[in-house]
Amino acid sequence: MSIVYWSDAQRGQIWQAWLAQVAPDIDMYLWPETGDPDKVRYLVTWEIPDNLLTRFPHLEVIFSVGAGADQFTANQVPHGINVVRMIEPGLMDDMAAYITFSVISLHRGMPRYLRQQQQQQWLKHEAIAASRCRIGLLGFGNLGQASAQVLTTLGYPCSGWSRTQKHIEAVTSYFGDDQLADFLSSCDILVCLLPLTDLTRGLLNRDLFKQLPKGACLVHAGRGQQLNHQDLLDALDSGQISHAIIDVTDPEPLQADHPFWTHPSIWLTPHIASETHAETSVKVLLDNIRRHQQGLTMVGLVDMKRGY
Repeated sequence: MSIVYWSDAQRGQIWQAWLAQVAPDIDMYLWPETGDPDKVRYLVTWEIPDNLLTRFPHLEVIFSVGAGADQFTANQVPHGINVVRMIEPGLMDDMAAYITFSVISLHRGMPRYLRQQQQQQWLKHEAIAASRCRIGLLGFGNLGQASAQVLTTLGYPCSGWSRTQKHIEAVTSYFGDDQLADFLSSCDILVCLLPLTDLTRGLLNRDLFKQLPKGACLVHAGRGQQLNHQDLLDALDSGQISHAIIDVTDPEPLQADHPFWTHPSIWLTPHIASETHAETSVKVLLDNIRRHQQGLTMVGLVDMKRGY
């Protein structure tokens, strides 16, 4: 039984060395090395190679190296092969830190103070209490819940929206299409952490922005294809959205002449909100392999019909 790893080479070398020590029964190969293709049961990757079952006729599980699996389409995954996304503490901690940084920056008006610095202006503005700044987490899975846990300890009232209802202490839960409008109307800062599906593609658009309170802010760390760029620019120019922090775009990177680069009300970061940590993620991988070998449900198992 063996694993083929097809992703960042440096991380792969760390994983390979660690597994050789703690799980000598598992052979791990770094692409393009595969060992005996008939022995490959697990593929760790960000993208699926062509002719998957021809290459690895006895493949059983595809592990995504990231928190999402929306880069895998249902027609790429042969029937009977499981897909598992990465859920590991380092990745969740990174996202919670990025979201917390973004929320505090927007709540305390840091974009305005940075603009004032550039103009050599020394002006103070009223700082409202955290208890009056309502945070809405659009997408309330593991990453959203980790972010809410930090924000609520800082005094921010948080609500979360998801397809199905979640029960999280100190967080108001909204769920389903019928409750989306009520959720949006209560967001002074909207944080998007949704997976990419047919239902979420293009969701961050003119209609959604209109349902937010006037002057709300956006933090987008979901998927680039969810955001309509022109609709955001229009919402910023009209004042419906006062500022946006964008970590994911489509394409990545944006073209050199794209207005996001220079817009005074946008902070743009290069998809760095959270990244898989080699030292902790390999332990998550091994735990899931052992669970699979024992016939247990793997953590992060994806329903390919839903896309998450």
